[in-house]
Amino acid sequence: MRAAVGILCALTLLVSCSHGARVVSGQTVCQGNPEEPCYKIAYFRDVSSRVAFWEAQDLCEMDGGSLLSIENTAEQKHIEHLLRELSISTSNGASSGSGITDGDFWIGLTRVEDETAQEPGNFVSCPNLYRWTDGSVSQFRNWYADEPSCGGEACVVMYHQPTALAGPGGPYLYQWNDDRCNMKHNFICKYEPESYLVKVQSDTPEGPDVDLSSEEQEERRTSPVDQDENPRLIMPGHSSMLLIYVIIPTIPLLLLILVASGTCCFQMLSKSKPRTKTNVNQTTLWISKTPKIESGMEV
Repeated sequence: MRAAVGILCALTLLVSCSHGARVVSGQTVCQGNPEEPCYKIAYFRDVSSRVAFWEAQDLCEMDGGSLLSIENTAEQKHIEHLLRELSISTSNGASSGSGITDGDFWIGLTRVEDETAQEPGNFVSCPNLYRWTDGSVSQFRNWYADEPSCGGEACVVMYHQPTALAGPGGPYLYQWNDDRCNMKHNFICKYEPESYLVKVQSDTPEGPDVDLSSEEQEERRTSPVDQDENPRLIMPGHSSMLLIYVIIPTIPLLLLILVASGTCCFQMLSKSKPRTKTNVNQTTLWISKTPKIESGMEV
């Protein structure tokens, strides 16, 4: 009984800890210009919580975006700026520890084998086989020295290893490297410009901002700012990232708690049932003292 109660308490503590320690980041970052896309950086301090390439792609799509595509040098520099800002903001936070450290980020670039390249007389070099998963046709690349190495490595990460010693191509920061798609990394999601989202909402039969309070309508607007100012960080109240990374993984633990509770209740009910025992000695003694009744009459 005590062991079952101890297991129940341990599971409860594990669930409560997982709600506060798994996801370190998850800010939706917009530049203030409604014509520019927004981004969400998913960084996990716990290495075991990081995900493979296609899982990261699915998570971004479930959140309404896609894995990051980079159109040009300006956007590359903007992502670098966001990662530096995130590191500074988390290191200054009281409850965020020491900020983000080593951990590469998946971006939405992967190698797609071209069937025409297999035909005689056609040859496509390995770097030209990489495509953006969101359909972008951008040819911008920011490979690290001697990358991509190809072979079994078909998915691309953005280096983020500030504590690593510099290699032949310099520090392992923000350049790209091809990696095996089943490796576990952080990732960055990209979202359509806010003006596009507003247009999509206005094209629906209900029209834009239907049944929204004035506060919600205000939150959906983006106030213009100068391009030189720092990006605006928006902390979502009920992010789907919370559902994906915190609530859903705790379901098995909650089921274990339910089973442990049921086991405890069953044991308590079993011990509380009264049991009747027959005293064999007393029964034998009572039978021996009972007078015998004989048939017939005494002579």
